[in-house]
Order: sequence, then C-alpha cells, then structure tokens
Amino acid sequence: MTTETRVKVNLEYVPRPQFVAFHERRQRWAILVCHRRAGKTVATVLEMIRRAVRDGKRDGRYAFVAPLRNQAKDICWKYLKHYARPLFATPPNEAELRVNLITGATLRLYGSDNPDALRGPYLDGVVLDEFADIRPQVWHEVIRPMLADRNGWAVFIGTPRGKNEFYKLYMDARKSDAWYHMLLKASDSGILPASELAELKAQMTDEQYQQEFECSFEAALKGAFYATELAQMEAEGRIRPIQVEKAIRVHTSWDLGVSDSTAIWFIQAVGRERRLVDYYESSGVGLEHYAQVLHDKRMGHGIRYGEHHFPHDIGHRELSTGKSRVDTLRRLGIEAVFDPDAKNVLDGINAVRRMLGRTWVDPNRCERGLEALRQYRREYDERLKDWKSNPLHDWASHGADALRTFVEQFEDAHASIRPAGDKEPQQRPSGATHWSA
Repeated sequence: MTTETRVKVNLEYVPRPQFVAFHERRQRWAILVCHRRAGKTVATVLEMIRRAVRDGKRDGRYAFVAPLRNQAKDICWKYLKHYARPLFATPPNEAELRVNLITGATLRLYGSDNPDALRGPYLDGVVLDEFADIRPQVWHEVIRPMLADRNGWAVFIGTPRGKNEFYKLYMDARKSDAWYHMLLKASDSGILPASELAELKAQMTDEQYQQEFECSFEAALKGAFYATELAQMEAEGRIRPIQVEKAIRVHTSWDLGVSDSTAIWFIQAVGRERRLVDYYESSGVGLEHYAQVLHDKRMGHGIRYGEHHFPHDIGHRELSTGKSRVDTLRRLGIEAVFDPDAKNVLDGINAVRRMLGRTWVDPNRCERGLEALRQYRREYDERLKDWKSNPLHDWASHGADALRTFVEQFEDAHASIRPAGDKEPQQRPSGATHWSA
C-alpha cells in the first residue's frame, strides 16, 4: 500500500488583478480578448501548469497552440520552463518543446500550421494563442474531438483580426453561461502607462492602435488586400443570402493542396455579375473526396456544372507514376480547365478587386471563403518594418488563391488556355459542362 506525499510548490507567480477572475473561474471554456502586453501569455501558461497539477491526472496531456510552432517557442517556451521548473520530472525536451511534470502530466507547445502533429488520443486542456490567425478547422476538426472523452478544457486568447472566427467565438461566449469571457482594452486595464499609450498612438495608424490596444474588431485588418472592396460590398448589401439559379451553370474554381487545404469556390456568372454561391474546403483527403462533394451538391441542389478551373501547375506529372492530377480528375469525371503559364500574383489580386465590385456573395454557404478573403493580407517584414509586396501564406491563402484562379481564367473570355490533355492551347470552351452525369 502506498501513500501520497503532498508538497507545496511556489511557482513564483503573482497574477495581475485583471486575471484573478480568470484563474478563479469555474467554466470549462474561456476566451480572453486582450491588448498587447497585457500579460495574457503568462497568465495562460500558469493556468496550464496549475490545472495540470490540480486536475490530478497522472497521464494528463496539455497543449499550448500558436499559429506557428516557432511562434509558440518564441513567445511561450521560456515562460513554461521558468514557471514549471519546480515541478520538472525530467529536463525539458527542447526538440519536442515538452516538459514532464512530477505529477505525471506533460505540457507541450505546438503550431497550428502542422495539425497532424497535434493529433493524438486525447487532451485534458489546451490554450489556443492568437486564435484569429489559426485556421478554424484545427479547432473544430482536430483539437475539439481530443477533449471530448476527458472533459478537457480550452482557453482562447488573442487580439482582434477583424470579424472572423475569433470574433464569432467571443460574441457567442458573451451569450453563454458555459463560457468565461473578458475583453481587456489598454485604456481600461491600467497596465500600460498613459504616457506610453500616447506615444503608441502617435506612432501607429488609428486602425492599428484600435486593433492592437483597444481590441477593436471593427478596425481594418492591417495589410488586407480586399478590405475596401468587402466594406463596399457590405455597404451595398451584396453580402447576403443568394438563391442558386438552377437554370444557370455553376463554375468551380480550385486551389489544390497536398499537405494543406484544398479550396473550391462555386460561382455563377450572370452577364457581368458574379455570384459566389457556395464554398468548400478540407484537408487530408484525396481528390476522390472532392469529386464526391461536387456530385453530392449536384444531386442535392439540382445544379448544372460549367467549367472547373484549376491552378497552372495541375498538369505537372509525378516522376514515380508519370501521371498528373489532371489524369486523376478526368478518371473521376472532372475535366480540368487550366492555363499552363503562371500569372503574376499581384496582377491577379488587382483583377479580383475589380471583379468584387460587381460580385455578390452568400455569407452562409460561403462563410469560410468570405473570411479567407477578409484575412488575405500582405506579409510584413519585421526587419524593415514595412509591408512586402507578396501575400502572407497562411490558411486564408487557399480561398483567396482559388478565387484568383477563376478571375485569371474565366474573366478573360479571349484568353488562350489549355483544357487538360490538349497538346496545344485552344480557346476556352463556352458554357459546356465537363462533369459526367
């Protein structure tokens, strides 16, 4: 018979008054919308350590997830090692960014850019940092199921990035007793001196300051390519539910992923007007899955397909098989239309901007695609402190690139493009469906 010995451990942490209620909460779910330098990372790291001890699970598994693994390491690893040091069972694993506690629990850092690394049997608790920059499917399809059988908890933290998944989560949390929620503005928290806030205001644009320090979801996303066009669409009532006209063919436009997501827009063209009537995105599945999606939508909604537009590199053949994805798609009944020549990305972005001026979008069926367009933005050069010309490649790129493919190919009716399998470029076929009934 064994007896347990309890030891009191001092973690050398005194919570800021603003986070005391968070630590004392009883809700399973929590969301913290906090200004920069408020201390949310330290508070949630300590919460993770504290819960790993108090939950009393000898096989407990806890995770801190940032948009990128290197980001998690830069912002969190030193805090985790410092505060958990009195509880180390073994030295920290630098390669896996993992610490093992004397209680038997493990705490580990992850990046949402590699969701497969997250997959496992279970999680007892998780912190999702800068959730506005994390692909929502990582939470819904990977992390949330891992919490189910252990009744695990989750904390979402970050600053706003427009009205995206983080915004919707916060608004839903405000209506539910099952959630603890906090919105902490710099003007209210008292954490940063008034003199520092005044200097920040002078050095930043109003949109930047409102977003980063006043936690405004209304502020325009920095570097967003389509912010002006989407705001105009919203003002003109062109973002609203749309009825799919069954007499009008539905074109699809794709961005194909291998290790990441594949995105598909479903588009109707009525004169010069464009209607984004549906959107689909998934990852970790083969082309057979997407062919089935098209089939199900055709059967379920009675739509007729027009052209299926794909990126320029779809015709590249694999050395091992000698076949391309064009061949696979044809076998599945989808005749791909594509231009074998790569286009200038910024030219394509400008073309999308022009098309959005005469575009309607269904916010329900296209919810994720619309959010991708809102989030699609320039990459920021931290060294030069300036915007790069090229887009940031993140989860929003897939939906944005898929729409750009459509604009580059369909919009120019006189462009010479090559349907799959043709040796010489020929004129794009007008209106004929390539989907086998």
